[in-house]
Amino acid sequence: MDTLKGKTAVVTGASSGIGEAIAILFGKEGANVVVTYHFGKERGEAVAEEIRQMGVKSKAYQLNVADEAEVKQFFAEVDAEFGDFQILVNDAGINGSNIPVEDMSTEIWDSVMKTNLYGPFFCSREYLQLKKKYKTYKGSRIINVTSIHEYVNVPGNANYNASKSGMRNFAYTLALELASREMTVNNIAPGMILTPINEKVIDDPKKLAAAEAIIPFHRGGKPEEVANVALFLASDASSYVTGSTYVVDGALSILGPNA
Repeated sequence: MDTLKGKTAVVTGASSGIGEAIAILFGKEGANVVVTYHFGKERGEAVAEEIRQMGVKSKAYQLNVADEAEVKQFFAEVDAEFGDFQILVNDAGINGSNIPVEDMSTEIWDSVMKTNLYGPFFCSREYLQLKKKYKTYKGSRIINVTSIHEYVNVPGNANYNASKSGMRNFAYTLALELASREMTVNNIAPGMILTPINEKVIDDPKKLAAAEAIIPFHRGGKPEEVANVALFLASDASSYVTGSTYVVDGALSILGPNA
């Protein structure tokens, strides 16, 4: 239960869903955890309190990862409160728009791209500036929560699909840039996970049954099942793993884009 003892992690978008599951599991495994939320202060604070009850340090911060100035300020505050930290999980993201490209406004395109792609870029860059300050690259981790839609595309979600494939290639490039310093960068690509981002499906029994019938496992995934992969990638067990994507989807993506 002390896999991450003595380490500190920043988990963006940790007030619900996959981010919450990752933050709580990291706390259980001994890490100090910085929780961020964009909306839902009460829930973000509750997650941080739950983690503190495990005997580790945790604090919740409001953060819009799409705002460059906010990200810079956030990392300055984390540095002042926690100092150097070892693990960054870029989980904060928003869903697609279900709008064909011909009808998609620039504002709708940008809203998804700025959160899902610019956000991880801003956070990773500021994290690396801290690594440079402390000269502690080796053993540090960047973990991006992408989606099977980084390569399985669906119509009506061009902004989401493009943002997730962009995250994949951003991580792969970063893995190459940091390999000589033994800092790892990896992606987790979930399929249909039963979280609030999929509430339109979860809250409709017929839609949920239809969606789960397509998945070879015949069920949606649990946030904890994604968190377990994140724990491996955050731990010393993954010390030689970088530039990879771990798919967590019950074999859904094997069926291809027409599943």
